[in-house]
Amino acid sequence: MPVLDDARALWRARALVAVMTRREIAARYAGAAGGIAWAYVQPLLTVAAYFLVFDVVFAMRLGENAPTHRAGAYLIVGSLPWMAFCDTLGRTMNSLLDAGSVLQKNALPPVLFVARSAFASSIVYAPLILLLAVAYIPAHHMSPALLALPVLLALQVLLCLTLGYLLAILAAALRDTVQIVGFLLSVGIFLSPVLFPLSLFPAAWRWVLWLNPMTPLLLGYQNVLLQGAWPSWASWAGAGAWWLVALALLAAAVRRSREQLVDWL
Repeated sequence: MPVLDDARALWRARALVAVMTRREIAARYAGAAGGIAWAYVQPLLTVAAYFLVFDVVFAMRLGENAPTHRAGAYLIVGSLPWMAFCDTLGRTMNSLLDAGSVLQKNALPPVLFVARSAFASSIVYAPLILLLAVAYIPAHHMSPALLALPVLLALQVLLCLTLGYLLAILAAALRDTVQIVGFLLSVGIFLSPVLFPLSLFPAAWRWVLWLNPMTPLLLGYQNVLLQGAWPSWASWAGAGAWWLVALALLAAAVRRSREQLVDWL
Protein backbone atom coordinates (compact mmCIF):
# COMPACT_ATOMS: atom_id res chain seq x y z
CA MET A 1 0.00 0.00 0.00
CA PRO A 2 1.67 3.27 -1.14
CA VAL A 3 0.63 5.32 1.89
CA LEU A 4 2.19 2.70 4.19
CA ASP A 5 5.36 2.86 2.12
CA ASP A 6 5.42 6.62 2.73
CA ALA A 7 4.94 6.08 6.46
CA ARG A 8 7.86 3.64 6.55
CA ALA A 9 10.02 5.99 4.48
CA LEU A 10 9.21 8.82 6.88
CA TRP A 11 10.23 6.70 9.86
CA ARG A 12 13.47 5.53 8.25
CA ALA A 13 14.41 9.10 7.34
CA ARG A 14 13.36 10.61 10.69
CA ALA A 15 16.87 11.98 11.33
CA LEU A 16 16.86 13.68 7.93
CA VAL A 17 13.39 15.09 8.58
CA ALA A 18 14.61 16.55 11.88
CA VAL A 19 17.46 18.32 10.08
CA MET A 20 15.12 19.55 7.33
CA THR A 21 12.66 20.83 9.92
CA ARG A 22 15.33 22.82 11.75
CA ARG A 23 16.53 24.32 8.48
CA GLU A 24 13.01 25.29 7.44
CA ILE A 25 12.37 27.06 10.74
CA ALA A 26 15.66 28.92 10.40
CA ALA A 27 14.92 29.81 6.77
CA ARG A 28 11.50 31.27 7.61
CA TYR A 29 13.06 33.96 9.79
CA ALA A 30 16.48 34.33 8.16
CA GLY A 31 17.61 37.95 8.16
CA ALA A 32 15.25 39.01 10.94
CA ALA A 33 16.93 40.43 14.04
CA GLY A 34 14.46 38.62 16.26
CA GLY A 35 15.02 35.31 14.48
CA ILE A 36 12.76 32.44 15.47
CA ALA A 37 11.39 34.50 18.36
CA TRP A 38 9.02 36.13 15.86
CA ALA A 39 7.35 32.76 15.33
CA TYR A 40 6.19 32.87 18.95
CA VAL A 41 5.72 36.62 19.35
CA GLN A 42 3.12 37.00 16.61
CA PRO A 43 0.54 34.47 17.93
CA LEU A 44 1.20 35.61 21.51
CA LEU A 45 0.46 39.21 20.57
CA THR A 46 -2.73 38.10 18.84
CA VAL A 47 -4.09 36.26 21.88
CA ALA A 48 -2.95 39.10 24.15
CA ALA A 49 -5.03 41.46 22.03
CA TYR A 50 -8.06 39.18 22.44
CA PHE A 51 -7.64 39.26 26.21
CA LEU A 52 -7.15 43.03 26.33
CA VAL A 53 -10.05 43.92 24.06
CA PHE A 54 -12.70 41.39 25.10
CA ASP A 55 -11.89 40.75 28.77
CA VAL A 56 -10.33 44.02 29.94
CA VAL A 57 -11.77 46.80 27.77
CA PHE A 58 -15.24 45.52 26.94
CA ALA A 59 -15.52 42.90 29.72
CA MET A 60 -17.66 40.77 27.41
CA ARG A 61 -19.32 37.69 28.86
CA LEU A 62 -20.77 34.62 27.20
CA GLY A 63 -24.04 32.82 27.95
CA GLU A 64 -24.72 30.29 30.67
CA ASN A 65 -24.09 27.24 28.47
CA ALA A 66 -20.64 28.42 27.36
CA PRO A 67 -17.51 26.63 28.66
CA THR A 68 -16.47 29.91 30.29
CA HIS A 69 -18.15 33.28 30.77
CA ARG A 70 -15.09 35.32 29.73
CA ALA A 71 -15.13 35.98 25.99
CA GLY A 72 -11.40 36.67 25.72
CA ALA A 73 -10.44 33.48 27.53
CA TYR A 74 -12.76 31.52 25.26
CA LEU A 75 -11.29 33.08 22.10
CA ILE A 76 -7.71 32.38 23.15
CA VAL A 77 -8.31 28.65 23.67
CA GLY A 78 -9.91 28.29 20.23
CA SER A 79 -7.74 30.71 18.25
CA LEU A 80 -4.31 29.19 18.96
CA PRO A 81 -5.21 25.67 17.70
CA TRP A 82 -7.02 27.25 14.75
CA MET A 83 -3.98 29.38 13.86
CA ALA A 84 -1.82 26.26 14.10
CA PHE A 85 -4.21 24.38 11.80
CA CYS A 86 -4.26 27.14 9.17
CA ASP A 87 -0.49 27.68 9.28
CA THR A 88 0.25 23.97 8.98
CA LEU A 89 -2.19 23.34 6.13
CA GLY A 90 -1.06 26.44 4.26
CA ARG A 91 2.60 25.46 4.42
CA THR A 92 2.17 21.73 3.80
CA MET A 93 -0.14 22.37 0.85
CA ASN A 94 2.65 24.35 -0.87
CA SER A 95 5.49 22.11 0.30
CA LEU A 96 5.70 19.94 -2.82
CA LEU A 97 5.38 22.92 -5.15
CA ASP A 98 8.24 24.64 -3.33
CA ALA A 99 10.36 21.47 -3.46
CA GLY A 100 9.58 20.70 -7.10
CA SER A 101 13.10 21.38 -8.43
CA VAL A 102 14.65 19.23 -5.69
CA LEU A 103 12.28 16.31 -6.30
CA GLN A 104 12.97 16.42 -10.04
CA LYS A 105 16.69 15.97 -9.43
CA ASN A 106 16.65 13.66 -6.41
CA ALA A 107 14.70 10.45 -5.76
CA LEU A 108 13.56 11.51 -2.31
CA PRO A 109 10.14 10.52 -0.97
CA PRO A 110 7.81 13.55 -1.36
CA VAL A 111 6.36 12.91 2.09
CA LEU A 112 9.61 14.15 3.65
CA PHE A 113 8.95 17.69 2.46
CA VAL A 114 5.36 17.61 3.64
CA ALA A 115 6.45 16.35 7.06
CA ARG A 116 9.14 19.03 7.25
CA SER A 117 6.58 21.80 6.90
CA ALA A 118 4.08 20.14 9.23
CA PHE A 119 6.61 19.57 12.01
CA ALA A 120 8.08 23.07 11.65
CA SER A 121 4.66 24.60 12.32
CA SER A 122 4.03 22.17 15.17
CA ILE A 123 7.29 23.14 16.88
CA VAL A 124 6.04 26.74 16.95
CA TYR A 125 2.44 26.24 18.05
CA ALA A 126 2.53 23.12 20.24
CA PRO A 127 4.52 24.81 23.06
CA LEU A 128 2.13 27.78 22.98
CA ILE A 129 -0.90 25.52 23.34
CA LEU A 130 0.76 23.62 26.18
CA LEU A 131 1.55 26.97 27.82
CA LEU A 132 -2.20 27.59 28.02
CA ALA A 133 -2.40 24.77 30.54
CA VAL A 134 -0.32 26.94 32.87
CA ALA A 135 -2.12 30.17 32.05
CA TYR A 136 -5.51 28.60 32.70
CA ILE A 137 -4.67 27.02 36.06
CA PRO A 138 -7.44 29.09 37.76
CA ALA A 139 -9.93 27.55 35.30
CA HIS A 140 -8.87 23.90 35.33
CA HIS A 141 -7.24 23.68 38.82
CA MET A 142 -4.60 21.25 37.51
CA SER A 143 -7.24 18.67 36.67
CA PRO A 144 -6.10 15.17 35.63
CA ALA A 145 -7.91 15.92 32.37
CA LEU A 146 -4.80 17.89 31.37
CA LEU A 147 -3.30 14.52 30.45
CA ALA A 148 -5.59 14.60 27.42
CA LEU A 149 -3.92 17.76 26.09
CA PRO A 150 -0.83 16.05 24.58
CA VAL A 151 -3.10 13.47 22.98
CA LEU A 152 -5.22 16.21 21.41
CA LEU A 153 -2.05 17.87 20.11
CA ALA A 154 -0.80 14.61 18.64
CA LEU A 155 -4.15 14.05 16.92
CA GLN A 156 -4.03 17.55 15.48
CA VAL A 157 -0.50 17.06 14.14
CA LEU A 158 -1.49 13.71 12.63
CA LEU A 159 -4.62 15.17 11.06
CA CYS A 160 -2.73 18.16 9.66
CA LEU A 161 0.02 15.95 8.26
CA THR A 162 -2.52 13.70 6.54
CA LEU A 163 -4.67 16.54 5.19
CA GLY A 164 -1.58 18.56 4.25
CA TYR A 165 -0.12 15.69 2.23
CA LEU A 166 -3.45 15.20 0.46
CA LEU A 167 -3.71 18.90 -0.36
CA ALA A 168 -0.08 19.03 -1.50
CA ILE A 169 -0.79 16.30 -4.07
CA LEU A 170 -3.97 18.05 -5.19
CA ALA A 171 -2.11 21.36 -5.47
CA ALA A 172 0.55 19.71 -7.63
CA ALA A 173 -2.16 18.35 -9.94
CA LEU A 174 -4.31 21.49 -9.91
CA ARG A 175 -2.86 24.84 -8.80
CA ASP A 176 -6.35 26.21 -8.12
CA THR A 177 -6.35 24.05 -4.98
CA VAL A 178 -4.22 26.68 -3.22
CA GLN A 179 -6.77 29.44 -3.82
CA ILE A 180 -9.76 27.24 -2.96
CA VAL A 181 -8.27 26.00 0.31
CA GLY A 182 -7.11 29.50 1.22
CA PHE A 183 -10.69 30.73 0.88
CA LEU A 184 -12.07 27.78 2.88
CA LEU A 185 -9.62 28.46 5.70
CA SER A 186 -10.56 32.13 5.79
CA VAL A 187 -14.27 31.36 6.21
CA GLY A 188 -13.79 28.15 8.18
CA ILE A 189 -13.28 30.04 11.43
CA PHE A 190 -16.93 31.14 11.21
CA LEU A 191 -18.00 27.50 10.86
CA SER A 192 -16.24 26.31 13.99
CA PRO A 193 -16.57 26.90 17.74
CA VAL A 194 -13.64 29.36 17.74
CA LEU A 195 -15.61 32.62 17.85
CA PHE A 196 -18.72 31.40 19.63
CA PRO A 197 -19.76 28.39 21.73
CA LEU A 198 -21.51 25.52 20.02
CA SER A 199 -24.59 26.22 22.14
CA LEU A 200 -25.08 29.62 20.47
CA PHE A 201 -25.32 28.11 16.99
CA PRO A 202 -28.85 27.20 15.83
CA ALA A 203 -29.51 23.62 16.92
CA ALA A 204 -30.88 22.62 13.52
CA TRP A 205 -27.63 23.67 11.83
CA ARG A 206 -25.01 22.48 14.31
CA TRP A 207 -24.20 19.54 12.08
CA VAL A 208 -22.62 22.05 9.68
CA LEU A 209 -19.91 22.82 12.24
CA TRP A 210 -18.91 19.15 12.30
CA LEU A 211 -18.00 19.45 8.61
CA ASN A 212 -15.02 21.43 9.86
CA PRO A 213 -12.25 18.93 10.75
CA MET A 214 -11.11 21.13 13.64
CA THR A 215 -14.47 21.27 15.44
CA PRO A 216 -14.03 18.06 17.51
CA LEU A 217 -10.48 19.01 18.49
CA LEU A 218 -11.49 22.56 19.42
CA LEU A 219 -14.26 21.24 21.64
CA GLY A 220 -11.72 18.93 23.27
CA TYR A 221 -9.32 21.81 23.97
CA GLN A 222 -12.17 23.83 25.47
CA ASN A 223 -13.23 20.94 27.71
CA VAL A 224 -9.72 20.46 29.05
CA LEU A 225 -8.50 24.05 29.40
CA LEU A 226 -11.69 25.91 30.28
CA GLN A 227 -13.54 23.31 32.31
CA GLY A 228 -10.86 20.90 33.50
CA ALA A 229 -12.93 18.07 32.04
CA TRP A 230 -12.04 15.16 29.79
CA PRO A 231 -13.01 15.65 26.14
CA SER A 232 -16.37 14.12 25.33
CA TRP A 233 -16.66 10.92 23.32
CA ALA A 234 -17.96 13.06 20.43
CA SER A 235 -14.66 14.94 20.33
CA TRP A 236 -12.58 11.75 20.20
CA ALA A 237 -14.91 10.07 17.71
CA GLY A 238 -15.13 13.16 15.51
CA ALA A 239 -11.37 13.66 15.41
CA GLY A 240 -10.80 9.98 14.69
CA ALA A 241 -13.45 9.92 11.97
CA TRP A 242 -11.95 12.97 10.24
CA TRP A 243 -8.48 11.43 10.32
CA LEU A 244 -9.73 8.14 8.87
CA VAL A 245 -11.55 9.99 6.07
CA ALA A 246 -8.46 12.04 5.31
CA LEU A 247 -6.29 8.90 5.39
CA ALA A 248 -8.59 7.07 2.95
CA LEU A 249 -8.54 10.02 0.54
CA LEU A 250 -4.78 10.33 0.89
CA ALA A 251 -4.29 6.63 0.14
CA ALA A 252 -6.28 7.02 -3.06
CA ALA A 253 -4.42 10.19 -4.04
CA VAL A 254 -0.97 8.67 -3.42
CA ARG A 255 -1.86 5.55 -5.37
CA ARG A 256 -3.12 7.51 -8.38
CA SER A 257 -0.34 10.09 -8.41
CA ARG A 258 2.68 7.89 -7.70
CA GLU A 259 3.94 7.84 -11.30
CA GLN A 260 2.98 11.40 -12.24
CA LEU A 261 3.62 13.55 -9.17
CA VAL A 262 7.12 14.67 -10.10
CA ASP A 263 5.97 15.52 -13.64
CA TRP A 264 3.19 17.71 -12.23
CA LEU A 265 5.75 19.65 -10.24
